[in-house]
Amino acid sequence: MEEQVIQTALPPKMRINRLEIKDVTGALAEGVRDFRRFPLFGLFFGGIYALGGLFIVVMLSLYHQPWMIIPVAIGFPLIGPFVAVGLYEISRRHERGEPISWRGVLTEVFRQRERQLSWMAFAVLFIFWIWIYQVRLLLALFLGFKIPASLAAFATVVTTTPEGMLFLMVGTLVGAVIATVLFSLTVISMPLLLDHDIDFVTAMLTSIRTVVENPVPMLTFGLVVAVTAFLALLPFFAGLFVALPILGHATWHLYRRAIASE
Repeated sequence: MEEQVIQTALPPKMRINRLEIKDVTGALAEGVRDFRRFPLFGLFFGGIYALGGLFIVVMLSLYHQPWMIIPVAIGFPLIGPFVAVGLYEISRRHERGEPISWRGVLTEVFRQRERQLSWMAFAVLFIFWIWIYQVRLLLALFLGFKIPASLAAFATVVTTTPEGMLFLMVGTLVGAVIATVLFSLTVISMPLLLDHDIDFVTAMLTSIRTVVENPVPMLTFGLVVAVTAFLALLPFFAGLFVALPILGHATWHLYRRAIASE
């Protein structure tokens, strides 16, 4: 990581560092190490995320909306950064040499509801709902009243018909834009809000500036997160038990490389 820094409207005694690809690989390696050090914590938070995804899928099936399962499954990782707050806290405590206990970590997680992270939760969920409603809009535009009643039939329609293929292409482009926006807003702001008492707007602007000034390494990390999360969904969300904690810890370490406190 180079010593050159970027001057932005950050809180006093803080700066944005220049990042390289080696910072991304280093953060991922540290994420794996933190998961191996504290596997039970990682499996706990990863399990909450995975079971939450399964619950949504079951509810959609019960309410006879199986055609929404794929869009929801793809969009579900968008709320991952908020679920990973507990993982940030574990990495932060280990970094400072502080004791790591269930009571201490969970107390800090619940304390965030009184801080600026609670406002970030609204922002994340709002973008998630934008994704869901734009999927419904695209379904109406491209498939109209031809939406199948089963997941298998829906998959067949979107992969074998011209309307379905067009829906997939447009939906993928729109989803990529939404995911990039949310990634830029949260990748640095979430751990920053846990680590410092600043307002969530400043944190989001700092996150965006970090991505803009370090586009290659930051978007590379975002691509790794997206691909890993997607692959983790395939075996009935089971991969999230491991993928979420590794990516959560890695995000904390990337934040520590990106934001320097003097």
